[in-house]
Amino acid sequence: MKITLGLFVVTTIAWLMLSFALSLDVVEGSIAAVRIFGLVDEPTQFVRDPETGEVIRDVETGNLQRQALSLDSFVIGINRFVFSLAYIFGILIGLFATMPLVTGFLEQGRIDLLLSKPISRTKLLAGHIAGVLLVVFLLTVYLIGGVWFVIAFKTGIWQFEFLLAIPTITIMFAVIFSVVLTTSVASRSTGLALVLAYGTIFVSAILAIRDQIVPQLSEFWGSLFVGMYHVLPNYFEVMQIMTQLASKETVTSFYPFVSSVLFGITLYVFGFIIFSRRDF
Repeated sequence: MKITLGLFVVTTIAWLMLSFALSLDVVEGSIAAVRIFGLVDEPTQFVRDPETGEVIRDVETGNLQRQALSLDSFVIGINRFVFSLAYIFGILIGLFATMPLVTGFLEQGRIDLLLSKPISRTKLLAGHIAGVLLVVFLLTVYLIGGVWFVIAFKTGIWQFEFLLAIPTITIMFAVIFSVVLTTSVASRSTGLALVLAYGTIFVSAILAIRDQIVPQLSEFWGSLFVGMYHVLPNYFEVMQIMTQLASKETVTSFYPFVSSVLFGITLYVFGFIIFSRRDF
């Protein structure tokens, strides 16, 4: 509870500071200046050829051409930045913050008392998981929703696609939390569970660049690497999908998200089976 309240306080301070510190000067749909914490900047972006997408150079000076940053581009950039931070660090911190809930749930004496109640083990474990996910969901709504409202209120652009970050972060946390829960139930070691969860995220970063790694491996190791890609959650590729949606870009495939969800469901099934049969 103290950790959760601490996260709420830090989140509140973050978006309140953003509310009062950020000021925009908008001229004809472009940002003339950005003021934040007393610092003033004139944001610009490169001018690109609409057909090739290459940056255009000035004929006389040879320098790369720049133009004032459009308000839409600014909002998309801020939203992508906030989502990336909330996605990566939010899930990592969320795992750490919810670990005491798992520890307390499986603590000797407490688990014995819970199992003595007239309730099935399936409902007991499902209620525990639902409680953890509810806490993470509320924190995500508070952070993402608060930042989204501040940026939208300041700019007048209500980019509702950014709110898709809320279910995305919650679902991906649930996927990674399946590693924590199943490992904790099987071994009663929350330390091992946390290490495996963080390890899964680390391995996902390597699997995300499989196109560069697989051609350098032998046929056996390449097949094994590809197999791991299809089995383990694609943590970082899901983040890329979400940033594409927030930027209104075309998403070529939702496979990384679907395979990650299937991984989580499979682990939860194993966790429920182990919990229902284990003698605590």
